[in-house]
Amino acid sequence: MYPPSSDEPSHKTTRETADTLASGQNYDAIDLRDILLKIGRGLGQIIGVALLGLVIAVVGYLFTRPWQLVPTSTRVVFSFPGFEKGEYPDHSKFQPNDLLAPEIIAKALKRQGLDTSDEFQSQIRGALSVEGIIPPEIIKERDRLRAAGQPLLAYIPDEYIVLLSLPEKFPINKEQRARLLNEIISVYSEDFQRTYTSTLADFGHVFDVLHAADFPDYAQIFNREIDNITDYLTQQSEQGKTFRSPTTNLSFKDLLDQTQLFTQNRISEPLELIHQGGLSRNRTVAIAKMEYSLRILDEQEHHAAADQKVFTDLLTQVQARNYGVDAKSSENLSPSDTPLLDQDSNSSLENKTGSFLVRHAAEAGLKVSQLEADKALLIEQLEAMKSAKEDAAATAQVQKSLAELEPAYQELIDNIRKTQADFAHQQFADAIRISDAITTNDRISRNLALIGAAGCFLGLAAGMGLSLLGVYIGSAKKN
Repeated sequence: MYPPSSDEPSHKTTRETADTLASGQNYDAIDLRDILLKIGRGLGQIIGVALLGLVIAVVGYLFTRPWQLVPTSTRVVFSFPGFEKGEYPDHSKFQPNDLLAPEIIAKALKRQGLDTSDEFQSQIRGALSVEGIIPPEIIKERDRLRAAGQPLLAYIPDEYIVLLSLPEKFPINKEQRARLLNEIISVYSEDFQRTYTSTLADFGHVFDVLHAADFPDYAQIFNREIDNITDYLTQQSEQGKTFRSPTTNLSFKDLLDQTQLFTQNRISEPLELIHQGGLSRNRTVAIAKMEYSLRILDEQEHHAAADQKVFTDLLTQVQARNYGVDAKSSENLSPSDTPLLDQDSNSSLENKTGSFLVRHAAEAGLKVSQLEADKALLIEQLEAMKSAKEDAAATAQVQKSLAELEPAYQELIDNIRKTQADFAHQQFADAIRISDAITTNDRISRNLALIGAAGCFLGLAAGMGLSLLGVYIGSAKKN
């Protein structure tokens, strides 16, 4: 037998490879033609199912649209003293949701003539939300700090989105929703202005108090009133150094000068008449009140004198130790024998202790002096009250003087109120403001187009799938 030729396996392998390639090519060609044939045969049903999907999607969207939420939104910016620390001007904590307080919603609904029932208010409050806007650069900076392991400080946005999301079928139209959102912000702004610009509650009602008081109490009432006015104007003059009211043409410094002149020229007259005449509506009661006040002043003076003695003695001891004992010890020790750290620590502690004692000793001394003066004045008034007799003419003169004083006092208070109102309007004019137009995001045409396109695509995919599976509807089945 002869060995097989080497050409036979090669020939066989080549033939098998060619058959395999031919079969693969035939398979690919048959598969593609088959797919195209099936799609062509089912073209009608593909188009029909696509149209059916489009109709179902559009009808479904239109049917559910009355229950879909329609957002009405705007942007609000907060800017007032203390906001950067998360506080209102009176140092109370700022909360963005204060804008949506129940009383704010109720007042806004009432102004717009809408339903003010509890159920309706609850629905409106549930549809409202406030969300802070954080700029992208702030987010990037905080991410960088977080990645570096550095601590992050609390960030308080100054701009917020106020959103009112109500269903389409809710019984107020789009224009009413926009007006309601604007009214809510307006009510909140008005309440803010009323709360943080009306700062005259501590004074301005002195004559209401005088009608129920006795003559000897007038001095104390007027002094307290003038002190409150002076403190307030001093504080305002620091805040508005260059401010001048366009209504009164006065600055807070001018009002402060007017207050001092009013005290010297107008208040002093009736008070001096009361003091000299020892006037009182009920002398027995007035004397009893003065004697009681005198005992209180005696006790306060005793305690103040004791405090002054304590601080003075301690201050003397500290000074003696600093300038006496330290001087002797320094003769035995050279400066190099005492560590520099101990020297600095002891010196700092001694200086703080001495400053503390000096300050409190001075305050105690001033308090003792003030109490002594008040006590001397009260003793003088008590003696005048005991020695004086009823004087109808002097009483009538006091009443006349007070009657002439009241218009001048009201004029001063009115000038303060008007000046403060102008200053507050300037200071808080932009405290709460709308930074963007109120818009209603009702994109029915765009949403309808998107829903229709989605339905058409799903129908198209379903039709092609049926065709590829060999499932045909109607005339396509006959082929």
